[in-house]
Amino acid sequence: MIHRRWLVAVPVICAVVAGAAGISHASDDPATAAPAVLTPSSVPPELTPPAGNVLSSVFGASGVQVYQCTAGAWVFTEPAASLQGRSAAGGARQSVVHFRGPSWESTDDGSLVEAAVAVASPSPGTIPQLLLKATKTRGSGILGGVTYVQRLATHGGAAPAGSCQDGTSTGVPYQAIYRFFSPAV
Repeated sequence: MIHRRWLVAVPVICAVVAGAAGISHASDDPATAAPAVLTPSSVPPELTPPAGNVLSSVFGASGVQVYQCTAGAWVFTEPAASLQGRSAAGGARQSVVHFRGPSWESTDDGSLVEAAVAVASPSPGTIPQLLLKATKTRGSGILGGVTYVQRLATHGGAAPAGSCQDGTSTGVPYQAIYRFFSPAV
């Protein structure tokens, strides 16, 4: 099991810049990773939240997808990631941890959202892009009123190939962009 306190050891190698043209997500080392730019036309249509929900914040994530070996095969257990970003309205940079649930909790204001997968869009060689629907929220901070979460521009995190020894676990590094939506006011 990955504990939230361990997330401080997960390096944040993402930079997120919100702008009129879209969202940019890139490694700190431009020589090793090309940036992914999100524009409304690059988001799979099936991952668009229903009308009445507006973008409230955007975060770049870096962490691991944890897998446990069960009956000789790798089975997803939980994510463990650190997110950095801002509200769509701007403001100070915020930090969020992502863990089992799936859940996201602000380390700045304590707000939290838990969600369930509504739609998955496969991405070859990486974990799928997702639209998640909130099942529970807490607090009035940046995540308190979230209704939907998108996981986009995924890189890495897929289960290891091949067989494994029962009871072993492994964390597979991944990066993604998480976009949080709230009801339109």
